[in-house]
Amino acid sequence: MSFSDNKLTVRSPADLVAAVPYLLGFRPSDGSVVVIASRDRRVVFAARSDLPALGAPASHLFDITANLVPVVRRQQPITDIMIVGYGDADHFDPALRTVGEAFTASGMTVRELLRVTGTRVFNLTCDNPACCPPQGIPFDPTASLVAVQATAAGLVALPDRAAVAARFAPVDGAARDGIRRATRAAVTRLKSLTVVGSTRVDEAGAQAVRDALRQHDAGKRLTDDEVAWLTLLLKRPSARDLAIELTQPHDQHVTFWADVTRRVEEALVPAPATLLAVAAWRCGDGALAAMAADRALQVDPAYQLADLLRQALHAGLPPSVFEQAIATGRTNPSTE
Repeated sequence: MSFSDNKLTVRSPADLVAAVPYLLGFRPSDGSVVVIASRDRRVVFAARSDLPALGAPASHLFDITANLVPVVRRQQPITDIMIVGYGDADHFDPALRTVGEAFTASGMTVRELLRVTGTRVFNLTCDNPACCPPQGIPFDPTASLVAVQATAAGLVALPDRAAVAARFAPVDGAARDGIRRATRAAVTRLKSLTVVGSTRVDEAGAQAVRDALRQHDAGKRLTDDEVAWLTLLLKRPSARDLAIELTQPHDQHVTFWADVTRRVEEALVPAPATLLAVAAWRCGDGALAAMAADRALQVDPAYQLADLLRQALHAGLPPSVFEQAIATGRTNPSTE
């Protein structure tokens, strides 16, 4: 996951822990491990994973480290890494040390190995009671200077992953009934246009994409009819790829595609959800990007563009690699 140019001043382990939710976009729950890679004291990458539950086979932890280590190594050059785990000492201290040893064995320097339990931070790499007391370092993430800096910079830390998913959760009730009616009308309209020829459909798709983004940029929310028409046409590779090209790396376009993904008919979710993933990834929000790609694949497991994006995210690759793949024409969904 890449980050914006916002700078957070981290002076202590407590500051680092306070910064983690803003790096990820949400607050990690107990059972999480976060690996933060830095280059000359500047954070360049962060990855989160779930540690195995208590009593799980040791192979599960080795599988996690076998995935994390190469992902982080791809972010070279890296000067050092910090590892933060969330949970109780008996369960997580041995697991965190195993993760740290795996990174050390791969040639990376582990600068901090921290455990967060409740409102205290424990430093597993320092035994100096003057700076790292055995009872841990108390911290209040809401009162931290890091939180103040992050808020001033416009960074947001949602309470958990569920809150991230809620940004594009499907609408229901009257809103769902309205979009269903609009989609039925759009299908009838598209059938009439298809009779004229595929070129006219591609032209309509390009126009719908341009009009939709123009309206949003002007502060206007799409009507149900406009959402239905746009998302029906986004099944066309030409319309979808134009939308990728025109979607900019700023929060307004993330908000736009999140709204469209919430309102679209279930069968048409893959294209707008993938576009939401692209927008979020370009903005450095890897958590939202991964969850949006998963939403697309939940509806259509064969949607290759979302699958390619998810693979790139899991591999820790930058958005530019994904965009180069699109440019080569290797990412058309199998349903097209």
